[in-house]
Amino acid sequence: MLTISNSGKAVNKIFLKTICVAILICSGAAIAQETLPPLGGSPAPQSHQELWAAFDPRAEPLDVEILKEWEQEGVVLQVLRFRIGIFNGETAMLAGVYGFPKDGKNLPGLLQIHGGGQYADYRAPLANAKRGYATISISWAGRISAPDYKVSPAVVKLFWEGKTDDPNYHLTTDWGAVDGYHAPSRNANNRFPKIPEPASWTLDEVKSPRNNGWFLCTLAARRALTFLEQQPHVDADRLGVYGHSMGGKLTVMTAGSDARVKAAVPSCGGISDRDNDDPLFRATLGDDVYLNNIHCPILFQSPANDFHGRIDDLQTAVTEIQTDDWRVTCAPHHNHQDTKNYEVASQLWFDEHLKGSFEWPKTPVTELKLGKIPQFTVTPDQSKPVLAVDVFYTRHGQMDGKMDDRENTKARYWHHAKAVKQGDVWTADLPLFGIDKPLWVYANVLYPLDQPVSGAGYYYREYTTDQFNLSSKMERVSVEKLKVAGVESTLEPSLVIESFDGDWQKGLFSYRPDQWGRNTHKVYDPRWKAPAGAKLAFEVKAAEANTMVVGIDEYATEVEVQGNGKWQEVILSLADFSNAAGEGLAGWEGIRELRLAADDRLKEKVNGKDETLNLGGTWSGDDPEFRNLRWMNSR
Repeated sequence: MLTISNSGKAVNKIFLKTICVAILICSGAAIAQETLPPLGGSPAPQSHQELWAAFDPRAEPLDVEILKEWEQEGVVLQVLRFRIGIFNGETAMLAGVYGFPKDGKNLPGLLQIHGGGQYADYRAPLANAKRGYATISISWAGRISAPDYKVSPAVVKLFWEGKTDDPNYHLTTDWGAVDGYHAPSRNANNRFPKIPEPASWTLDEVKSPRNNGWFLCTLAARRALTFLEQQPHVDADRLGVYGHSMGGKLTVMTAGSDARVKAAVPSCGGISDRDNDDPLFRATLGDDVYLNNIHCPILFQSPANDFHGRIDDLQTAVTEIQTDDWRVTCAPHHNHQDTKNYEVASQLWFDEHLKGSFEWPKTPVTELKLGKIPQFTVTPDQSKPVLAVDVFYTRHGQMDGKMDDRENTKARYWHHAKAVKQGDVWTADLPLFGIDKPLWVYANVLYPLDQPVSGAGYYYREYTTDQFNLSSKMERVSVEKLKVAGVESTLEPSLVIESFDGDWQKGLFSYRPDQWGRNTHKVYDPRWKAPAGAKLAFEVKAAEANTMVVGIDEYATEVEVQGNGKWQEVILSLADFSNAAGEGLAGWEGIRELRLAADDRLKEKVNGKDETLNLGGTWSGDDPEFRNLRWMNSR
């Protein structure tokens, strides 16, 4: 008999776990219940193959628990849980929201994986079911959004603490003896980008990729594929996976470890993660390892300014996958979210590869010709009508193989180059301001849809569109190559930031395109650098009196618009701008983003607390008009 005494002192939890695992090893019946056999003195897995060799996602029963069920718009929806596995003697259960069209049969199945701060949300299964899919939105972090079943971070904490008497308490994901939670993780030392040191809540007692949340959540996602294939109304041979941000990385990891995935769409993740200095992480959990194991058709949703799934890494990612059936769609200026013509790409990808009801055009063929003024030619697939060809280029990249600075990545400005059609080829000139920085350039091709498509896009907001975007690969040219090719600087500095003529919308952007407000990173580009002592000026015209907001990075100011239908000049100095803490803007140097909008919300940390400042409000009447946004030189 084994007796353990703590003599009034805290018992070493890792030691206790060692004893428990030893007991499991001595019991044939008990060890059979463990999803992953203990290492038993063997070294931790050192490769992708070793990491997944011992896992069979179909081996264990699912033990499904339906927590809530309802019907909505002809769709059956369920909040449920099923078994992930048994780890160190404790059962782990994965919660999620499942939906399918009522009376649906032989349906393609989708696995949707939320991002770091997001929820498993009923709106994704609901929207997908209306288009003929069965979808499980998994809650690897424990958060759930469904009618009368809301599990916020505070409710997740109630679940951890077992406060079943609290009126807000709900059952949710239970990782048992391990920790796959995030934002927040249950244990402070659990960091997804790192392999944590052995602790009471880790699977293995040595440094092991099996202790990392990426591995645990991918394992859970693979169990979700098992759930899908066991549903009587789902065709097990037509399963797809998609996810955003951290869900994008988990999408790549799932598709790169489970052959049941027949189509994948990672958004804003799964293509970078190349700067981790831990060789064990890189060999077992790095994006490239999983990209090298993807054989199914895959589409990458990669906004051009995204900090998490960087567009320069995308160019490498498409060479690493083991399939020629891929596409990319890249919105210029956007960071970590998109708008409807880009969001819809996921639906159309699954329509082609899981339903056979759509056919994607081929990736545009491009060529960059270097001379005094570089030229970029684009030959799009014209099997569908081409609505527009747009060329975008930036000087805010780098060529040394290092990770871009986060702020530079988010703020890089993409110049729009007008493409002129000659036969089946569109050609755009790329005039440069200086040749001391590399050149990055790619093309977007806009196509029509035969019928409008609706879906639940980024952060589950609903959209409907009758167009979709397809992007080319990006060409990158170093400073040295530009100089050797005789490229010259042909653009002059400009005080005029935006004239609001012609294709001006191409150089600005919005995350709320249904509203008139627009943002631009032009002020981050050295061509539009503010002179010392300058003021910001523009003219505005509106039919009704309103308050508008001009924002620069974390600072903003309100402007009273007269509303008499006449042009009104607005001149702003540094002193006009302040942040949520009341601090003024010190100077124009280093500013990254300029915003014109009806309203804005600023946030700032003050004494460790978030201070919020709301400016502007609801806009009355027609949208305003603008002209001559410029720097006024005080000299």
